[in-house]
Amino acid sequence: MNGSKPADVAWVVPRPNPRATVRLFCFPYAGGSAQVYQAWPWDLPETAEVYAVQYPGRGFQQHQLPLRHLSSLVGLLSESIAPLLDKPFAFFGHSMGALVAFELTRMLRRQNGPQPFHLYVSGFRAPQLPKTGRDLHRLSDPDLVYQLGKFNGTPAEVLEAGELMSLILPTIRADFEVCETYAYQAEPPLACALSAFGGLQDSEVPRERLEAWRTQTTGPFTVRMFLGDHFYLKVSQPIVLRILARELYRPLG
Repeated sequence: MNGSKPADVAWVVPRPNPRATVRLFCFPYAGGSAQVYQAWPWDLPETAEVYAVQYPGRGFQQHQLPLRHLSSLVGLLSESIAPLLDKPFAFFGHSMGALVAFELTRMLRRQNGPQPFHLYVSGFRAPQLPKTGRDLHRLSDPDLVYQLGKFNGTPAEVLEAGELMSLILPTIRADFEVCETYAYQAEPPLACALSAFGGLQDSEVPRERLEAWRTQTTGPFTVRMFLGDHFYLKVSQPIVLRILARELYRPLG
């Protein structure tokens, strides 16, 4: 990764469906890629089409330097997503992706653009709450690898592969910086439905920090907790997708 090309984002469509009437835009967690959502279309209605974002610095975008500030990332996203908002759509973001999806929604509103009919925020505290813990993006490489192991989101064989970790740590570190340098600015609440998802065993984002998302919308609000830790989707993805399948179909009625 030499960063010789300007940063950009790309949208991956695992199962193209021109007949789709609804689009679900998915935003990965820190260090994650569009691959996280690769299998989702097969468990969602045929009327839905999944678009997963590929941030700079990973996958086929790894020739680019990752972005370190949320405003830069959301700015790129707002430009790239604009032509894709010609159908009803929803956003789903996990962890860092939840923050990205939320701020992208607010930017689209400031631009008088279309709004998602449903915003799903997963595994991330309500944005108005202060962050807790130390800044992970400032840790040494060994300490950062140790913390990644505690999160249980990276396979042990990857954490132990020194050469591989040296390649992906800069991207992970940049993503943590995106989240840890975020400064919430108060705006009127959104009007769309908002659902906050979390893991019952996630000590970093307990239910009360998800409940606080309630103030960010005047629309319907729900909190749903699932079996698992911060990466609860590993074990609870089937039930999450059943919920999404039901709710993505609902706007068509």
